[in-house]
Amino acid sequence: MKCIIPDTSAVIIGAVSEILEKEDLDYPEIIVPEAVVCELEHQANTNRSEGKKGLKELQKLQNLQYEGELSVSFKGKRPTNYDIKYAKSGEIDSIIRDLARSEMGTLLTNDKIQAETAKAQGIPVYYFKQEYKEKPLSIEKYFDEYTMSIHLKENVVPMAKKGTPGHVDFEILSEKPYSYRELNKIVEEILDKTKNDPKTYLESDKEGSFVVQSREYRISIAYPPFSEALEITAVRPVANISLNEYNLSEKLLNRIRTSAEGILISGSPGAGKSTFVQAIAKYYSSKLNKVVKTMESPRDLQLPDEITQYSPLEGSMENTADVLLLVRPDYTIYDELRKNSDFSIFADMRLAGVGMIGVVHATRPIDAIQRIASRVELGVIPSIVDTSIYIEDGRVTSVYETKMTVKVPTGMKEADLARPVIEVRDFETGELKNEIYTYGEQTIVMDMNLVNGSCDNETQKSSVDKIAEKEILRKIKKILPKKAKVDVEVISPERANIYIPEEFIPKIIGKNGKRIAEIEESIGIGLGVEVIESKPVNKSPIEVDIIHTNKQLILNLGRDNGRKNFDILIGDEYLLTATTSKKGEIKIKRGIELSDFIIEAIEMGLEIMAIRKM
Repeated sequence: MKCIIPDTSAVIIGAVSEILEKEDLDYPEIIVPEAVVCELEHQANTNRSEGKKGLKELQKLQNLQYEGELSVSFKGKRPTNYDIKYAKSGEIDSIIRDLARSEMGTLLTNDKIQAETAKAQGIPVYYFKQEYKEKPLSIEKYFDEYTMSIHLKENVVPMAKKGTPGHVDFEILSEKPYSYRELNKIVEEILDKTKNDPKTYLESDKEGSFVVQSREYRISIAYPPFSEALEITAVRPVANISLNEYNLSEKLLNRIRTSAEGILISGSPGAGKSTFVQAIAKYYSSKLNKVVKTMESPRDLQLPDEITQYSPLEGSMENTADVLLLVRPDYTIYDELRKNSDFSIFADMRLAGVGMIGVVHATRPIDAIQRIASRVELGVIPSIVDTSIYIEDGRVTSVYETKMTVKVPTGMKEADLARPVIEVRDFETGELKNEIYTYGEQTIVMDMNLVNGSCDNETQKSSVDKIAEKEILRKIKKILPKKAKVDVEVISPERANIYIPEEFIPKIIGKNGKRIAEIEESIGIGLGVEVIESKPVNKSPIEVDIIHTNKQLILNLGRDNGRKNFDILIGDEYLLTATTSKKGEIKIKRGIELSDFIIEAIEMGLEIMAIRKM
């Protein structure tokens, strides 16, 4: 082996220098393809450790040349844009093989396919199989039985979250901050493990971040420009418990065993959703003898070998779903639902007859159902989600079930307002918690605690009244010119008043009252039409919508309140008096005392109200 032509894989793992140490070669000639240099340069420019390691290996070979151990030269053509575009199809590998053939040298590679292809073309090849020695990652030293996650960042002391869901402490692991060089060495170690350890996967590789699943550890790496500094976060489940340890009621266990086919498991981050999902997956697989599969990105659930864990196929969960429909599992766990496409795939698989268990981030029990309700047709919700389980502090705190019925939504009076309604009830008590229905073109998720939640202040409107006003206003604005001033006020469950300029009243009434009758039939409420100037000034407080921008806080009172004077109050305390713009906005510059007061009030949960001045 007098003339050696290494490919990119051989240079990255240091195969040339390792061979020179093991074998007694008499002044070998090393010809490095320009295509290899190009590829390494590109990888280094994108901050990939492989590129940097490969360039260091070439520098090492240059040093050996200076010492008279070998000769190094660079030959061959640099890849074109076409070659780079189709690199995965083997274009760059082909350039390297052509050079090995023309130089009559031995191709050195760590790529099995490259080696077999070279043999098929009659090119001498040396397949260098790197020996893998399994050893733990250096970050594993920070994990004990109570460590949930570790957080390493350059120029910051290492930290760890320890405890159990709902009882977590943030602890300092060492008083010495990590340097960039130390962290970068850990990153290289982690990425090396993805190439050699069959249980370590590179789940995501984007400019500025890596996500690696190494056995039970999910490791997220962020570096500039995505983050301002190099950071490593490693997460590991701390609990591995069975479903029996959750002390579920026999009623809920029976539902899980017999009739739950569309389950949403929700909770806030760190609440214990993954631990519960693992428990329910093992229960279905081992206790009920069901075929269970998962759809995960990344694959971080800790499950027995009989449960196959799928990642996005060719980067798409839709492709994964297509395969699963052919596999025909009894239950599929989708971890986790975030994007519209995730909810769509979940719904399609459930409607195809596959039992589905979805994991959703949520801060309230109803949030998981509400998120899917906004993405699918109302009538199919009970067929997609029949059971919603909310996890808090590692415990099941709420279980909801969904059913379809036809009735007048709670809070409405007219019998002709009956429509399909999704009832969301507490599974254990049967108490009605929420109703989901359409009102006009809107999908309403109504909290039963708010339907009759009028305050002692008689001017405070119920939630149903507010929805009715918005829907009437939307329909009226479709008929009138865009700049026409319109207001609506619900004065009783059976009647509302429309306030418009006098010249537009005939347009709303229509010939022989036909148009107003059509609107009344559509809304399900009687309508009166009055001239807008005759509407009395509303002295009741108006809730202010706060819009944050980089330079301003915008207090939005609505276009109908344009060019008017208002007192602004935080709670019951006076803040300022201001005149709204044409759009009904009051703009306050960030950084001044007034804006600081408002931001502080928002953080404290105080109401910001406006009262119209005469």
